[in-house]
Amino acid sequence: MTENTTNGISRRGFLGLGALVAAGATAALSGCAPKGSGEAMATTGAEAPAAADWLGAAPEIADIARTEDTDFLIVGAGTAGMTAALTAQEAGLDFIICEKNGTVQETREYVGAVDSAYQKQMGVEVDKPKLLNELTRYASGKCNQEVIRVWLDESGECLDWMDSKMQAAEKQCVVDLVNEHPTGGTDYYLPTLQHVWLTPYTPPMRNDVFASLIEEAGNPVRFGWELVRLVEADGVVTGAIFNTEEGYVQVNAKDTLIATGGYPANPVMMSALSPAALACCTASSFAPNDTGDGIKAAIWAGAVKELEASPMIFDRGAVAPGVDCGYTSEGEGAMLPGGIFQENIGSQPFMKVNRHGKRFVNESMPYDFMCNAAAQQPGGVWCQVFDANAPEDILRFDTIGCSAFAKQMMAVGMPIDEFCAVALDAGCMVKADTVEELADAMGFTGADKEAFLEQVERYNAQFDAQIDDDFGKEAFRLSALRTAPFYGCWFGGSLLTTLDGIRINKHCQALNEAGEVVEGLYVAGDASGSFFSGNYPEYIVGVASGRSSTQGRHVARYLAGEIA
Repeated sequence: MTENTTNGISRRGFLGLGALVAAGATAALSGCAPKGSGEAMATTGAEAPAAADWLGAAPEIADIARTEDTDFLIVGAGTAGMTAALTAQEAGLDFIICEKNGTVQETREYVGAVDSAYQKQMGVEVDKPKLLNELTRYASGKCNQEVIRVWLDESGECLDWMDSKMQAAEKQCVVDLVNEHPTGGTDYYLPTLQHVWLTPYTPPMRNDVFASLIEEAGNPVRFGWELVRLVEADGVVTGAIFNTEEGYVQVNAKDTLIATGGYPANPVMMSALSPAALACCTASSFAPNDTGDGIKAAIWAGAVKELEASPMIFDRGAVAPGVDCGYTSEGEGAMLPGGIFQENIGSQPFMKVNRHGKRFVNESMPYDFMCNAAAQQPGGVWCQVFDANAPEDILRFDTIGCSAFAKQMMAVGMPIDEFCAVALDAGCMVKADTVEELADAMGFTGADKEAFLEQVERYNAQFDAQIDDDFGKEAFRLSALRTAPFYGCWFGGSLLTTLDGIRINKHCQALNEAGEVVEGLYVAGDASGSFFSGNYPEYIVGVASGRSSTQGRHVARYLAGEIA
């Protein structure tokens, strides 16, 4: 076990953490085209109904090719589903797991946990009541504290259990340490939570490991099984119907777990349920199969969805000058304009300005706070600028979470041009010999260019004085713009997923509008609600993946009678 410190691991050891850069290289094939001509990861299909009609009616299926029976049906082979499946396997449960795609879903190998063996060995103590109330504050109280407590109380055990599988697959675990300093111009509670398996995007990933283990036990994932609807009668869910190569197959089950993710890849649902996210997003980094199928099926079966949208948005959607946030078309084929799905340096607290060349916010904020502030600016976008001293600045900024990847790469000597190669090669990011040349390249003209040049001078003066008397950014996160070359890039938000799924209780049982349990139906991970509201609490690092993993394991252990 090694600690994740600034200099505690080699550059090679961190290369696997570079999915935010490396995966961006794949997504960048479409470049930084102007709005209307870019490509992005999105669903395609026939013309969609009106946004208000996102739910529709449950399809009627008459010709069932065959039926099967099981005790426990798991729909979705992602973070929650695979954790549930392997737990069920080890508990001796009779189960079937189905996935509409051809492989298990990509695993985010960053997991937030409380009271893991690693934390205990390191002497890390997490104030659980304080963290419970911090999460509740993030959600404005629109959450179920008993649901959050399941993660607080069981995530350590879940992490230790998962790590035993990963260690057997020769995947090393590292704990992200959080330095004690103010963040975002104020004080947040920043506990050490995130555990990372080194080179997480080098196979095998966690879901691959889990899939191999259940396949070896004779119960492999059934791929190409697309959920059509749940089977429900008199308020009790008794299984589901799937569209398969054999035709429609009905699986009868005593208990069914929906673990199908959120709805970020469903433009009709996004337009109807999360318009504020579209007002600040230029790019997508969601799984293209996360189209809300499980959420809709649960609602058709009597469950209720959370009322308030909770998108997960990162401030990394690099685009060309002049590109606005929002979809470039309408209906089910709608796409966001950005071709680079995450440009990691966008999360660094460099100076950011709007299209009029003026700062408008404290740049040292949680990812989505930055995006939400930009939604009130022209086009919903901002321009980030920095100079040749960026490596030293990034080390001093000392950000946390996945934005710390930039810090880690600077610590092992990666040149800034190499770190930003995807955006530079695509032409989204430019570098110039003078600030004035940079202003021209970023599209500033006339009064906006003059305002931008004046803003640079003011920002330099604030750096010299070590006081941000405009927006209160911490002094150690100020930087100067004096040393050539100068860099600039326009950004919007990058949409990862949605967190406002089906309302649940602490056992992940789906609830109806009266707050009563929908018998036989469980929902975990991003398809569920009751944990987050309005946003993703970025400073509670790794909590989303940790929540999904813990919930999947909790459901299987609960059905096996291991926990009450």
